Amino acid sequence: MQISEAIESDSIVFLDTREIDEFKVSHLKNAVWVGYDTFDPKIVKDSIPDTNTPIVVYCSIGVRSEDIGEKLQKLGYKNIQNLYGGIFKWKNLGHPVFDTIGNETEKVHGYNKLWGKLLTKGEKVYD
Repeated sequence: MQISEAIESDSIVFLDTREIDEFKVSHLKNAVWVGYDTFDPKIVKDSIPDTNTPIVVYCSIGVRSEDIGEKLQKLGYKNIQNLYGGIFKWKNLGHPVFDTIGNETEKVHGYNKLWGKLLTKGEKVYD
């Protein structure tokens, strides 16, 4: 899913597939953290019982979220899309991200120094 499409829809549930330390730095507004290495299908089933709910998965650039999207399909979810370019592209285009208490922030976890080069706006955090 292109970012422009995601912004226009208010019925989408965003699932953050990054690790919890990345999510705590910043995430998309109202995103539900589901993780990657620690992905737990129960979190998704409890948060989104309707398997027809429009879901957009995202991570830093789109690799981890693609994997989680496939797992969601195996769980029976039917309307899953991957956010093209992930949170890095989202922030690079000037869209807001939020901290754990709901305040807008400029900080974005850069994942690592190599992938962090793709984040060109905001303040990179690595720990």
